[in-house]
Amino acid sequence: MLVGRGLHKAFGATPALRGVDVEVAAGEVLAVMGASGSGKSTLLHCLAGILRPDEGEVVFEGRHINRMPDRQRSRLRRSVFGYVFQFGQLVPELRVLENIALPLLLAGKGRRAALSAAEQWLPRLGLEDVGQRLAGDVSGGQGQRAAIARALIAGPRVVFADEPTGALDSVAADEVMELLVTAAKDEGAGVIVVTHEARVAAYADRQVIVRDGRIVLPASVSRSS
Repeated sequence: MLVGRGLHKAFGATPALRGVDVEVAAGEVLAVMGASGSGKSTLLHCLAGILRPDEGEVVFEGRHINRMPDRQRSRLRRSVFGYVFQFGQLVPELRVLENIALPLLLAGKGRRAALSAAEQWLPRLGLEDVGQRLAGDVSGGQGQRAAIARALIAGPRVVFADEPTGALDSVAADEVMELLVTAAKDEGAGVIVVTHEARVAAYADRQVIVRDGRIVLPASVSRSS
């Protein structure tokens, strides 16, 4: 479904990616592991169409993302990709419910319909008690669950998660990963998770390891391993 071939990316004289090949299938959860500075987040941003690779190509369902003009890539990111970041990046002045509804509101959906759709996600992610609270007043785990709902509400084909548990304790991290994987699979979305934690990667169907801008050790993992 999503393929990166021969990806190179440098920032000034510093190479971040050095010829990476990677792909994710529909409904698959792929963990991209690596130490800080290994190039894993750069790889995620290239696959998501946030950055253009200097060389190579990113193909999503037959469309070459890196060849698209900026406006078309922006539409693609809004319509078929979802994102979960390390600190959630919720708008603290908005209610949790409004944060979840944001992708629909930005796409032009009416406020009432968008909030109604967001309400359907509250029980799925255990947020019934905090939907009306300001996002700045909820716990880190609750914020990340809201970020998952926000990423999935528009029915994306791929969800990109960049260190989604990095700011959480182990209990909250397990809870968030379980919800992310389950909800994404229920929606039929592929997931690419960037992490440096083996316990997070264990939720994936497969993992690749990035070191110094190269994939050095592809390996299959499972939660039972």
